[in-house]
Amino acid sequence: MISLNAITLTFGSFTLLDQVSLHIGDKEKIGLVGKNGAGKSTILKMIVGMQSPTSGQVMITTGQKIGYLPQIMEHSKGRTVIEETMTVFDGLKALERRMEEISEELAQRTDYESESYNKLLIELNETSDALSLGESEAPLQSAQKTLLGLGFRKNEFDRPTETFSQGWNMRIELAKILLRKPEVLLLDEPTNHLDIESIQWLEDYIRNYNGALVLISHDRRFLDNCTERTVEVMLGHLYDYKVPYSRYVELRKERIEQQKAAYANQQRMIEKTEEFIEKFRYKPTKSNQVQSRVKQLQKLDRIEIDDEDLATLSVKFPPAPRSGDVAFEAKDAVIGYERKKIILNGANLIVKRGEKVAFVGRNGEGKTTMMRVLMDELEPFEGKAARGYNVDVGYYAQNQEDVLDKKQTVFETLDRIAVGDIRTKLRDILAAFLFRGDEIDKKVAVLSGGERSRLAMAKLMLRAHNLLALDEPTNHMDIRSKDVLKQALQAYDGTLIIVSHDRDFLNGLVDKVYEFNDGKVKEYLGGVDDFLRAKKLESLHQLDTSKAQPAKEVKSPEKESPAVDSKQDYKAQKALSREAKKLKNRADFLEKQISSIETEMKGIEHELSAPTPETDIMELTRKYLDLKRDLDAKMDEWASLS
Repeated sequence: MISLNAITLTFGSFTLLDQVSLHIGDKEKIGLVGKNGAGKSTILKMIVGMQSPTSGQVMITTGQKIGYLPQIMEHSKGRTVIEETMTVFDGLKALERRMEEISEELAQRTDYESESYNKLLIELNETSDALSLGESEAPLQSAQKTLLGLGFRKNEFDRPTETFSQGWNMRIELAKILLRKPEVLLLDEPTNHLDIESIQWLEDYIRNYNGALVLISHDRRFLDNCTERTVEVMLGHLYDYKVPYSRYVELRKERIEQQKAAYANQQRMIEKTEEFIEKFRYKPTKSNQVQSRVKQLQKLDRIEIDDEDLATLSVKFPPAPRSGDVAFEAKDAVIGYERKKIILNGANLIVKRGEKVAFVGRNGEGKTTMMRVLMDELEPFEGKAARGYNVDVGYYAQNQEDVLDKKQTVFETLDRIAVGDIRTKLRDILAAFLFRGDEIDKKVAVLSGGERSRLAMAKLMLRAHNLLALDEPTNHMDIRSKDVLKQALQAYDGTLIIVSHDRDFLNGLVDKVYEFNDGKVKEYLGGVDDFLRAKKLESLHQLDTSKAQPAKEVKSPEKESPAVDSKQDYKAQKALSREAKKLKNRADFLEKQISSIETEMKGIEHELSAPTPETDIMELTRKYLDLKRDLDAKMDEWASLS
């Protein structure tokens, strides 16, 4: 179907891809993973002909229809959302016009036996077949259904595309690609600008998609749900695993450990063999044995350990100074950009010191707007919204393209705002965010999306903040970097408010969720999985309407309690939250015990692999089996809690 054969790609003296090969078969769903800059996007560009290899061949079956969604693209202007989406059916309209032309011509002709008449009949049949293949559903209905799935509302179909953000225009392009029904889908970070519900819709689409897929994503759950094969790009090479992402992580770890163990064993054997040769080289009685061992070493197939790219973020946020009990609060806030463009109407929320809170919801519903209120960039028209006593905010903006000065270098970006003793640690901070050596002299203009994300995050390290406000911080980060950032945020002792659609990143990080929907803000106690379960139950009754069963809306503490039922609901929800915390604490405790048992078992395995005369093998084996039974029981309990 699609084959990359012995592909090498060099830029000057730097080799990005070194003799790599990849075959994409019919209906295969492949996740392409690796660090930012490893060459993942370049591989997709080579498949569609936007990048030529230095050597090697890209072979594609003739007539193969490929749909390609790049990370960054130009968007069309001058049409409405539905008009731009319907351009994908221009080919069908041309076929319909041609059918009408042929039908009219046939109706006027009487030379039924002529060759030209026969050719027209053949063309009519072929055109009719092409139309029947392309019209399994009415084009307008298909377009509307796809746009709704990707998060648009019907009242937005007639809005000009230029009135939407880049993220929403990316959704239009994705809709056009899906409506073309290509045989191969190449998607480069499709979830970067999608909200949680749209990601779920896209997952369902891909599960039912009947063609081949090559997906680049930093959302591990999205990869697990959409792919069955994982290809890792690392240090110029490809490593192919016939499993989804989470299983690939386990297998990759096992492969590296096995390689290292086999390498160590072989090195010990080589060392002993060389010692024997050196010791008996000049003894005639041992000459045959010496020669035999020399030949053995010459014929030996030497084990090599695959190179690993071990560079990862090393992030620890400075301790947070103490703030007041309330970090941020909005009461009956009416917020917008002008009186005619109200985004939030009567919004209520409260974030207390030390809480880790997620803002979720459809794009354009006011999450970033509320962040701007938090940063004093906007003021409510009515009601009030304010930070608490002694709150110092560290803000990560989603639009790094506009926030960072492209003319500055990486080092200058930090150097121009750093003050005091921290100036002596700038190189260490940049190194922690993977900017090392000459990379600190790069201009911001040439940085990739992931590099800009890391640089903006590095700016937050220059001073201690007691509230971190992060707007889509992981959009361009690779999976390993996201893991390290998540661990750092979990350890952070201040208040966290985060806007994100990355379910895996939010899971286990936040303890409260605010949903922004239809100009309102609703509170969900618990983590993002609790929110998703509640949302799924609501949407079973009535999807995408304000009549869906409501979640508890946040009320100001000063206001009178609404009704007995609301109080009971709140108490029940709070009780569920306490129970959820108990279960989480038990799961955390089990994880620590499991880790301890596994460490002890590895120690026993090591002893059994190289026993000494003093080793009690029977006792060690008995102990190992007891630990194994204990481990299995704890794993089962942990799995049931998870």
